[in-house]
Amino acid sequence: MPKLVAPKVLSWASEIEQNTIEQAARSARLPFVPSHVALMPDAHLGFGATVGSVIPTENAVIPSAVGVDIGCGMIATETDLTAADLPDGLDALMPLVEKRIPAGVGVGHDDPAVDEALADLGRPFMHLTTDQEYKVACQFGTLGSGNHFVEVCLDERDHVWTVLHSGSRGIGNQLASWHITEAKRLMRQYFIQLEDPELAYYAQGTVQFRAYVKDMLWAQRYAMASRARMDRVLSEALFEVVGMGDRVRTINAHHNFTAFETHHGRELWITRKGAIKADKGDLGVIPGSMGTRSYIVHGLGNPASYNSCSHGAGRRMSRSEARKTLTTESLAEAMRGRTWNADRAAALLDEHPDAYKPIDQVMADQTDLVQVLHELRQVFNYKG
Repeated sequence: MPKLVAPKVLSWASEIEQNTIEQAARSARLPFVPSHVALMPDAHLGFGATVGSVIPTENAVIPSAVGVDIGCGMIATETDLTAADLPDGLDALMPLVEKRIPAGVGVGHDDPAVDEALADLGRPFMHLTTDQEYKVACQFGTLGSGNHFVEVCLDERDHVWTVLHSGSRGIGNQLASWHITEAKRLMRQYFIQLEDPELAYYAQGTVQFRAYVKDMLWAQRYAMASRARMDRVLSEALFEVVGMGDRVRTINAHHNFTAFETHHGRELWITRKGAIKADKGDLGVIPGSMGTRSYIVHGLGNPASYNSCSHGAGRRMSRSEARKTLTTESLAEAMRGRTWNADRAAALLDEHPDAYKPIDQVMADQTDLVQVLHELRQVFNYKG
């Protein structure tokens, strides 16, 4: 159950740092935030706004609250395969995934073809340069880096699922960064003082507001379509290795986005930064960290959370702290029995499960937000 941890800050997190609460409180004190900020069980300090927060705004949006990976989210597909259909290991899948789903900072397809899904997305408001047009095409259907990943999992029935985490790649970052800079410029132009300059905003009705909303919605569509493409490629590669298989159902949802919704009788922009929409019946994917479980859930529509829930386990260590204090040996132990990028263990230390909150506690903290449908355990993990 949630607790009021600061004025206008309601938290579902049983483990939370004081600096995270203070950051959320700065967002809650903005004059256009009419009601409380909701902190999800995975909440932790972010850049500008708290990761794992739900921020309601009236007649304004905060570009940095959505963040630079607009539309980042999860996709999961249930297949008709079972554990008995899989080979003893999925080593043969790794080179197929590495080749067909490019991953890494700035990495794209060597010879991109404009996918029909990409052509159907329309255009952002911002004029794109030739280099940006190329980036849009070559990074469509690519994974990215950091905590983005590809997994094959088994649920409690031993049914096989594919799971993937990715966002709007370089173009989403560039659109977001431009708007964050522009919002800061407007604050200076109009002598608007903020507790944190990263909370610079656009007022509804302005040209800048309309431009941002159009660019943001385009980046969200790009991210969702890109995940769908990778998901198809992943399942096809899995079926190629196994020699059979079909897709049963797919769940594709954002966790970095803003949507115009009605809550408590008011029309509001609801920004979910590291949170997913969990209205009654909404399906969602909540991943744990490497070596831990993930969950397929449906929402309970809790109005106090603005019909939201956590987007994952949530960091408890910074990336630099994890690299300094955790070991490749303990990471290898956590990943025992799984096919993974073991040859890159040193580079993946910042994604060690001990760098994250325990996913079991995160799920226990939000039993009033979601109901678990399936619990997934990893058998294959590929990190960007």
